[in-house]
Amino acid sequence: MATVEAVPTAHAPVRRELPPSMVERMTLIMDVFEGRTARLSLEEVARCTQLPRSTAHRILDQLVRLCWLEHNGLGYGLGRRALGLGGGDGTHSRIREAAAARLHHLQIRTGLVVHLAVLDGAEVYYLDKVGGRFATTVPSRVGGRAPAHSTALGKAMLAWLEPEDVEVRAGDSIGRMTQRTISDLSTLHQELNRIRRRHGLAFERGECFPDIACVAAAVRGPEGPVAAISLVGDAWSPLEKVAPLVVDAARQVSLELFPGRRTPVGPPRRAATGPEETWSPQTMDRLLAAGQYGDWQ
Repeated sequence: MATVEAVPTAHAPVRRELPPSMVERMTLIMDVFEGRTARLSLEEVARCTQLPRSTAHRILDQLVRLCWLEHNGLGYGLGRRALGLGGGDGTHSRIREAAAARLHHLQIRTGLVVHLAVLDGAEVYYLDKVGGRFATTVPSRVGGRAPAHSTALGKAMLAWLEPEDVEVRAGDSIGRMTQRTISDLSTLHQELNRIRRRHGLAFERGECFPDIACVAAAVRGPEGPVAAISLVGDAWSPLEKVAPLVVDAARQVSLELFPGRRTPVGPPRRAATGPEETWSPQTMDRLLAAGQYGDWQ
């Protein structure tokens, strides 16, 4: 039997039928998200679907838990299941195609393993891995995942999100992978602030896997970070020396994906810095000096 809701008017109550099944109501909600970048508030979803606010909220929560939608400070948007994460997503194919030549160039020039990943909730999802002699010792794989807060890739992307978004993504899942993993939100926010001060460079040494170190930079677009590129070596690799190559590769992929934009999107307003692609000799001297004194962590 269909559920009805009384809608009062100036004359007499009008009874409006609601979709009788949960599947129909969920479909009604999913249909209001017209694009992969659409962001809607609870009130907007309720108004567009004409569902009671409490009903819309309950179904939205279920859709978020099941990864059909995601929720952050900007509202509700399509989640990884709706976007076809795992191989069929056209956006990920575009990112891989735009980055392919840069990844191979990085690997040949440095001899290190190169990763390309995107941010999916509290995790990074590996889109590509270009190996070298060190590849078999790096426990990552295309299609695999890792906690974002424990990887240079993840931190490079989290640094360009609003703090509230970081907490929504990482708050319930932050935990240790090794003894060096960041394990609380306060320390994570401090680390992300350091990454922004380093013009987007993220480092990690033994935070995700023991004896492995990474340097990463985000590929950024008009609406925020869309991916990240990293170089991976052992814990003693001089990654500071190759850091500018990672930043340049990420910047070039950004320009390939978003032609006509001279500079990628800026950081959150509360953490404003200069554009990350300004790498003067003085800036690089300061970065390398910081690395010598252990300021990467």
